[in-house]
Amino acid sequence: MDNPFVYGEVVPGEAFVDREAELDRLVADLGSGQKVFLISPRRYGKSSLIRQALEALRRRGALAIELTVSSYSSYIAFLEGYARAVAAVESKWDRARTWLTEAIASTRPEIRYEPKDSGLGRFSVAFPQVTTARDLNRLANEVFALPGKLAADRKRTVVVALDEFQAIDSFNGGSVEHALRAAAQHQRQVGYVFAGSEPSLMEKMIGPRRPFYKAGPVMRLQKISPTIFGDFIARRFTKTGVKPEAGVPDAILDLASNLPYDVQRLAHEAWDDVRARGGRKVTLEDLHATLARLLSEQETLFEALWQRLTLHQRATLRAVVLQGGREIHSAEARARHRLGGASSIQKSLAALADQDVLLKEGTRYLVVDSLLREWVARRTF
Repeated sequence: MDNPFVYGEVVPGEAFVDREAELDRLVADLGSGQKVFLISPRRYGKSSLIRQALEALRRRGALAIELTVSSYSSYIAFLEGYARAVAAVESKWDRARTWLTEAIASTRPEIRYEPKDSGLGRFSVAFPQVTTARDLNRLANEVFALPGKLAADRKRTVVVALDEFQAIDSFNGGSVEHALRAAAQHQRQVGYVFAGSEPSLMEKMIGPRRPFYKAGPVMRLQKISPTIFGDFIARRFTKTGVKPEAGVPDAILDLASNLPYDVQRLAHEAWDDVRARGGRKVTLEDLHATLARLLSEQETLFEALWQRLTLHQRATLRAVVLQGGREIHSAEARARHRLGGASSIQKSLAALADQDVLLKEGTRYLVVDSLLREWVARRTF
């Protein structure tokens, strides 16, 4: 029997938890051509939510385009990927090639095709003649106009999902945002979701004096209700013939800090361990045995991360773990963990956040990876 818990990839529909209100809102906004900004810390299920929304819109007849901005190493590579993704909506290779060649007038695209047995094969798009900043800007204007042209040509709603959108900032600064905003605001039949997992950067991008200021509605993804998530865990275990002992779902949520990725990971691994020994019940003892195994497997990775930190960053990270992320700046915490002055603490907290080790949730600091949190608590001093 397949493991009922999924992590490390976009979660399929049957393993998707709750988010009904967020999903309904996202589908409605995108279907009506809104430009939506979806802001979420890592491991909250942002990409899975987007995938569910796009699938729902496809069933309604919309054409959906997906890109992960952070996958590209340069601005030109991003534009090539964007053009390919839009053209790939065409179901036949020759039509896709012709449509894209006619749509791009400022340069001649280099299009290569690798056929497969059925459907549209893989093809790549390159713009080798684009060598100057002026060429790049002209090309960007044409590429960003493609979704609107596609909607007009096909007379259908088009939806564009740009995941990890904050990576745009590293390509060419504000000029990318200006070009994309200028194109998107005129595309009435095109819905956009600009999704980012670095909240501080995303908040800046939609702030005053930035091109996307007040460009569309903003959704800030929160954690899933523990009650709903706990019921989901219990149902998924039971459905596969593995009964969870009382308290196991709550223990999984607690150990995983109720982060969707971490919850699914711990439940997935516990299910695997129980099934491997032919068990029909998962107990708290089983759960902690699974956690111990995972910590051992991650030992080398966590040790390397620990070694990269300065001594003060290590002390600050331990303080966050032992304080539950609260009152790090208090006199008592500073004395107990030998943290020194408030400015030094703030500097270390900022550095740990920049390294994606910590995130701030309200007034509380959280360790991004719950396994790392447990490793710090158990293996460091």
